Amino acid sequence: MVVKILMVAAIILLCLFLTKLSVRLGMPALLAFILLGMFFGSDGIVKIPFDDFSIAEEVCSIALIFIMFYGGFGTSWRQAKPVAVKSVLLSTAGVFLTALLTGLFCYLVLHFSFWEGMLMGAVISSTDAASVFSILRSKKLNLKYNTASMLEVESGSNDPCSYMLTVIVLGVMSGDTEGGILILTIAAQIVFGVAVGVIAALLAGKVLNRVTFFNEGFDTIFVFCMALLSYAAAAAIGGNGYLSTYIAGILLGNMSLHNKKSLIHFFDGVTGLAQMLIFFLLGLLAFPSQMPEVLLPAVAIALFLTFVARPVAVFALLAPFRCPIGQQLFVSMAGLRGASSIVFAIMATVSPAYMKHDIFHIVICIVLFSISFQGSLLGVVAKKLNMMDENANVMKTFSDYSDEMPVEFVKISVKQGHPWENQLVKDISSLPDLLMVLILRGEERLIPNGNTKILVGDKIVLSALSPGEELGLCISEYHVEEDNDMIGKPLAKLKFGEGKLVLLLKRNDKVVIPNGRTVVRKDDVLVISQT
Repeated sequence: MVVKILMVAAIILLCLFLTKLSVRLGMPALLAFILLGMFFGSDGIVKIPFDDFSIAEEVCSIALIFIMFYGGFGTSWRQAKPVAVKSVLLSTAGVFLTALLTGLFCYLVLHFSFWEGMLMGAVISSTDAASVFSILRSKKLNLKYNTASMLEVESGSNDPCSYMLTVIVLGVMSGDTEGGILILTIAAQIVFGVAVGVIAALLAGKVLNRVTFFNEGFDTIFVFCMALLSYAAAAAIGGNGYLSTYIAGILLGNMSLHNKKSLIHFFDGVTGLAQMLIFFLLGLLAFPSQMPEVLLPAVAIALFLTFVARPVAVFALLAPFRCPIGQQLFVSMAGLRGASSIVFAIMATVSPAYMKHDIFHIVICIVLFSISFQGSLLGVVAKKLNMMDENANVMKTFSDYSDEMPVEFVKISVKQGHPWENQLVKDISSLPDLLMVLILRGEERLIPNGNTKILVGDKIVLSALSPGEELGLCISEYHVEEDNDMIGKPLAKLKFGEGKLVLLLKRNDKVVIPNGRTVVRKDDVLVISQT
């Protein structure tokens, strides 16, 4: 028992080390995790005997719940809303087209049986949330046209569709699914999945805002439980558990919650651990000695998927929206395959359906190709296609604005007529418990004392203790786009709702501290607090 615990701790530490190392080497961390699993596996150096697909499926499915939940929870609906229709099309019709084209390729070119080809297409039809999130954020790909939001919503929401296709094809191959039952299954998966997700999110939101837990941190345990419950409740009544989990995550994550910051940090850690676990376990389950036998068909499928099936699906769905060619090409290239595809391949392996080909190891090879080749080139492709946007920030979340230092700093500008103009620091009557820590005067940085004189044009930095407690403030951004009714109106005449206050405006490269007379302009970004 002790040896196993030591080994688990050592593996987690190795994964953390590889995360740092992979950033320096420019290698996707998820690739390092799966290779580490192979190193420890039966065919590796350590040779840990593990070939239990049933246990692997259960563990990986649970880990995938939290990856999908946080994929929704960490997605800003405000940023995703402009591209929501495109994302949903990619995650539904795009998955179906990709599965169909890949399945036909396997059937017609690689001579799979028809339904086994369709199974292969279904298993690898979705892009992987963990892979896409990890690479977009680790490489800080700040993209034009809300492309990062589009990819995040697509990758977070298309696994349910791929899962549903996989279940349906396996049912047909096993002889358990008829036409009428098939239609009912699809309807139940969607309706029950959405309904349970909505109910779970609304219930969790009310509890978090109205109930004071006995100890700090119990709210994170409650949300942890709700993520599991949203999956299990939907699956228990025939719904799509992954769809339910994602819906619950995106609805709950975009509510005004008093403790959202702590929840974000908690699930960021849980998701990181889930990614380490799922990729390491999948690598542990793989047998590299069996991969040469499936290498040629795997490479053929990977190349077809990357350069034919995915681009055809993307262009077919995005071209009617007149999306820039560069965006369509980048979205095509960003169709990364990962843990979800391998989990679905494990489902196929443990199912009673007869399969001639080694679906699991074929998918492992495809995922390795996708993460190593596509993932490593995404940054280069973004620059070549002129898709980088210096004003965007892929790292931004909707609530994580606060600094965790015990001291907070504010900066004020001394303009003509300011009450502090030409005053000595010792003569200034400021608010209590504030300290003047720095004066920026042109290129000079002055540490003030009592005899320092304040001049027009000075920028003064003040410090105060941070609250040291959760204030129940939720911070969000609102981008003022063209034709917005706010443009040209002072803030005093605008209604933002009860309990809301505009803290500041981001205008071009400047930050403006507003008052009631501040007039809203096109492309302003309003930072709004809400209790």
